[in-house]
Amino acid sequence: MNPSPRAQSAQHSQQPEPQAGTGDRTWPAVSVVMPVLNEERHLTDAVRRILTQDYPGELELVLAVGPSRDRTEEICRHLATEDPRIVVVANPTGRTPQGLNIAIKSSQYSIIVRVDGHSLLPADYVRAAVETMEETGADNVGGIMAAEGVTGFEQAVARAMTSRLGVGNARFHTGGEAGEVETVYLGTFRRSALERVGGYDETFVRAQDWEMNHRIRQSGGRIFFTPRMRVTYRPRPNLRALAKQYFHTGRWRRVVGREHQGTLNPRYLAPPAAVLAMAAGAVAGAFGFWPGWILPGGYAVAVVAGAAVEGRGLPVAAWVRLPLVFATMHVSWGVGFLTSPPGLGQPSPSKN
Repeated sequence: MNPSPRAQSAQHSQQPEPQAGTGDRTWPAVSVVMPVLNEERHLTDAVRRILTQDYPGELELVLAVGPSRDRTEEICRHLATEDPRIVVVANPTGRTPQGLNIAIKSSQYSIIVRVDGHSLLPADYVRAAVETMEETGADNVGGIMAAEGVTGFEQAVARAMTSRLGVGNARFHTGGEAGEVETVYLGTFRRSALERVGGYDETFVRAQDWEMNHRIRQSGGRIFFTPRMRVTYRPRPNLRALAKQYFHTGRWRRVVGREHQGTLNPRYLAPPAAVLAMAAGAVAGAFGFWPGWILPGGYAVAVVAGAAVEGRGLPVAAWVRLPLVFATMHVSWGVGFLTSPPGLGQPSPSKN
């Protein structure tokens, strides 16, 4: 593998790609790439959803397997013996951008569908992606991150992740009309666009999707959202895992803002602003200025009231957890953003 921070996408075979014909049109062959690490719980279902796509064209699946602590690698090897469309490659670092670049390099075709090990695709996902790409001419198309939980806690997280109170107004979280956007969930790419920008930047342990989509747009490409592409996403299973996820997301989103000036909008700045305001109010209150408690107290009331509205229809086990889930997401993201070290994700001199 190229040792530079941004691995180069693979040059796919110079032979003509397979084209499948149905009716009066042909369907291009598609490569699905999936980085996996400790995905024993959902991996088999995720792979099955890919291999049973209602897509007339040829399809391959490249699994980039990190050094997992569970049976992930064993499951990947077993699945590959059962279906020749599966290719298993090693991702020694276990990190997502490296795994994606390795999988893309090992893939064959000119359309790349990115999937995660805990994402479940509907049967028409690849067909919708290819049709949208051909209709719009976009370099990357994506849809809705449809969070769905099993346990009461996961159901609360899923509701928060599809709520404006939880994550703002990003269309890939909350839905909306089809159109051009800054970024999408996962994504289906033209290989030519990935090669044009040099693939995923491997210095971005998190937020690598947003960062690369920004570079695609800067290079003249288009990112397109369509609600036709809806992916089932399994949320984190407990409060500690959720806090860690949002803490690191906040840290890395600030890194993107440092590298690409002007990309931080009020949606990204709201959580750190709220954390600073609550901290200042609590300190003032602790030193005897009682109105200071209005800030953290007001936030708590707002979160509980918002959860009461947003949680309608949830089981009681999920509804009672929703205020804590909202607060964990907001505060973890805000603290991560505020404490993001200046040296985190420093670009290499070799970067574009």
